Formats: sequence, structure tokens, C-alpha cells
Amino acid sequence: MGVIKTKGIILAQNNMGDNDKMVTLLTPDLGKIGCAAKGARRPKSALMSGTQFLCFGDFLIYKSASSYKINSCEPIEIFYNIRLDIEKLKYASEIAKIVNDVTDENQNTYKILQLTLNTIYMISESDKDLSLILSIFKLRLLSIIGFRPIIEKCASCNEKEKLNYFSLRDNGLKCEQCAKPDKSTIKLSDTTVKAIKYIIWAEPKKIFSFDMSEENKLELKLLTKTYLNKCLEKEYE
Repeated sequence: MGVIKTKGIILAQNNMGDNDKMVTLLTPDLGKIGCAAKGARRPKSALMSGTQFLCFGDFLIYKSASSYKINSCEPIEIFYNIRLDIEKLKYASEIAKIVNDVTDENQNTYKILQLTLNTIYMISESDKDLSLILSIFKLRLLSIIGFRPIIEKCASCNEKEKLNYFSLRDNGLKCEQCAKPDKSTIKLSDTTVKAIKYIIWAEPKKIFSFDMSEENKLELKLLTKTYLNKCLEKEYE
């Protein structure tokens, strides 16, 4: 119990009472926590801007035996451009929803927070294809939370060349011979396979620094959507 200082991003907000909010805050060290923000809906509240959806900032939080309360917050980035664009908001909301689903309290979520911030920044500040940003986010997130696919070799025979199929059953790339009896495989182009490897291996700040043809984007979208839904046992966009 006591006062805790941490950084975090608001994943969700809900009204509580006449003037209060309950927010879901993703932090690097406390994991995902629910925090009461007393008076945050009052027009002149010092908590108003820092407790908005997707606001990233410095938070001073009081922890009691069973709850958290935000004492103060200092916004670092509010991602204003997302609030002005319905499509950007739609994709950012999907990111927040997925992150909310895969995180919990008392969990080291530094890498997830880093990925979330990098992704939200790309949505807000770049003109990059939003669908591609979401595909990259999904695959990198799965790799962080324990669903990293086998990409160095065939998931069945260990062959290292011409791995142009992805097996949903065996969670990784496969050669043509091993893919034939596997009804769960998705055929991929060389470009998409290279993109998959890059997304998983690249430095965190560089994962979005590539582009693809529309055809390859659709391949990657199909793969990441299907793989995410399979791993998390839930339907996402």
C-alpha cells in the first residue's frame, strides 16, 4: 500500500457516479490495473486530460489494500490525430481491445506497452496503411506473449528452404511436401514470408519500416487475423 509513480496508457474509460471515472491503465511494471479517477469528469479537473482514452502519461497512484486511485497525472502524448479521424480511431480501438484482453495485473508488460505505444504512434502520426499496421502489431504481440511461430525451419521436417506455407495446426512455416497433408496451411509468397520474419526479429522501433504490395498485405492480413483468433480463441477484426 502507498503511493506509486508510473507511466502508462489508458486502454479504456468508463463513467462512474456523477463526476468520476474508472480507467484501465497499462503500465510497464504493475501490468494492467483498474484505477478510480475521482472528479475526472469535472470541467476544471486536473485529471481530465490525463485520463482520456489512449492518453500516455506519468501517473501518481495511491494503492490501497484492494484498489488503485489516481492522485495526479501528467500527459506525455494524447495522440490528438486519432481523435480527428474515425478510421484511425477504429484501428486504435481494436489495438486497445486486444491489449486489454491479453494483459493482467502484476504482470511485466514492458514489451507489450512499448509495442502498443509504437503502434498507436504509427496510427496517429503516419500515413501508413492502417490494415498493415494492425497485421504487424498482431504478429509481434503474439510473439511477445508466448505464441511466437516457428519460422527458422519447417515445423515438421526441419527443412530451412522454400518455406511458403504457414500451418495453423503446428504454429509455423512449412515446406511444400509437409504442407500437402496439412489442411490448416495458408500458402504465402516469398515476400510475405520475409515480412513475417522481419516483424518477429526486427528491433522494436523498426518493425513498421517496410511496405508491401496490396496482394502481399492481404496475405499477411489473412494470416495474422486467423493466427491471432486461433491463439487467443476469440474473434477479432
